[in-house]
Amino acid sequence: MEETELKLKTARTLKWNTIDKFASQVFYGVTGVVLANLLSKEDFGLVGAMLVFQAFASLFVDSGFCAALIQKKSPTETDYCTVFYFNLGISIAIYGILWACAPLIADTFGDQRLISLSRVMFLSFIINATALVQTNRMMKQMTMARVAIANSLGLVVSGAVGIWLAVEGYGAWAIVWQTIVLATVKSVFLWTTTGWLPRTGFSMASLRSVFSVGSGVMVCSFLNTLSLNAYSFIIGAYYNLAKLGCYTQADKWSKMGIQSIAQILTASFLPVLSGFQDDRERLLRAMRKMNRFTAYLVFPLLLLLTTCAEPIFHILFGTKWDEAIILFQILAVRGIFIVLATNINNYILGLGRSRSLVVYESVKDALMIAAIVVTIPMGITAMIWGQLVASALFFVYAVIVAGRIVGYPTRNVVGDILPYAVISGAVAAVQCLVLVGIANPWLNILAQTSVCFALHYVANRFLNSTIQREVLGYALGRFRKKKEGRKE
Repeated sequence: MEETELKLKTARTLKWNTIDKFASQVFYGVTGVVLANLLSKEDFGLVGAMLVFQAFASLFVDSGFCAALIQKKSPTETDYCTVFYFNLGISIAIYGILWACAPLIADTFGDQRLISLSRVMFLSFIINATALVQTNRMMKQMTMARVAIANSLGLVVSGAVGIWLAVEGYGAWAIVWQTIVLATVKSVFLWTTTGWLPRTGFSMASLRSVFSVGSGVMVCSFLNTLSLNAYSFIIGAYYNLAKLGCYTQADKWSKMGIQSIAQILTASFLPVLSGFQDDRERLLRAMRKMNRFTAYLVFPLLLLLTTCAEPIFHILFGTKWDEAIILFQILAVRGIFIVLATNINNYILGLGRSRSLVVYESVKDALMIAAIVVTIPMGITAMIWGQLVASALFFVYAVIVAGRIVGYPTRNVVGDILPYAVISGAVAAVQCLVLVGIANPWLNILAQTSVCFALHYVANRFLNSTIQREVLGYALGRFRKKKEGRKE
């Protein structure tokens, strides 16, 4: 693939991934705000307890094979069909195990409602398993339009169902059925529009070929899921479901931005990096540009989210969720390190070195577990501060790993990221000193956002930022083309 064509294809993929994530977050956000005002903290605590187990179940359903198919240079139709049958079979088996374990889950969190709630909620990952391969094929081909439409349609329909059930007084069941409807609509849409059907049988040879990469990805994902969901499990079991509800809300709203950025970058850049496996020089150039682009994007956005947290929460929820604001702010700052570390994950995967990720992820999880052990007696806020410190330390380790495995020296990583961190930190300090005291929440957000983007633009222009020129150049170029197209 020629470099110009590759740039255009990457840009188109990035555009559709961005549209997908933006639309998804808008629909998900609107539904989430309505439900947060209708449902209780205990309702969200019940859902948070189930999500701990659903996260692990979904992990085993995927088994890392979908990421392996993206990384594989030329997957065959047999590879896709084998992964489809394997994912579906595993999902049914795990659902049976969790169905039997539902009473134990209820006893752990001290609420018998979890038996019936979880047995319905866990059906969603069987439904999701039926559409994993279709989504994977479009990611591999860098054609994400149908995925964006499927996600948006599913969120609109499921959101309407969830809100209606919440208004009718169904409590946590509103979120459970919202989850089921979302999975069903997405799966049905992808089955009916992509044209892909499993036309060959199951092949052990194909399973072994993707297992070499997929097993490493799965182990890494398992360790990552374990460390992150340990917080929800401990808060729900050690404290109470209301406290878990507050943490779940803070975590959910912070992840909306963080995961969207990380997923956009992964879906857009991983296929590109995989194509550079045999050209280390081009790979390193691409990595450096991606790191600078990520830093240019993530530092201002997440620090702005942190400084605007209180007025945002008060506009959306009143004072009902004030207890979650400080947790949200800490998690948003932590998200900076998560997104930057995700880039390094992609670099290692792009080289086909998924087994190296096992040790890499083990260090992260060891840091998270150490943070939990140290902070659990100090309360929930201290536990979340521990998450932030552990993530920062892990990013330092990830930078060192990047130098050893990928050939990306630490001084280059620091040089690519530090200017954007310094600019964003200085701008955030100005916002805190001058603007945070504005009483009107709408005016506060407007003032902070205006100052943030204006100062970032001026600072990057003054420093002659190549990334800013390229980003604005691409955006203006697309705008001019559309304008000229309308004239014709």
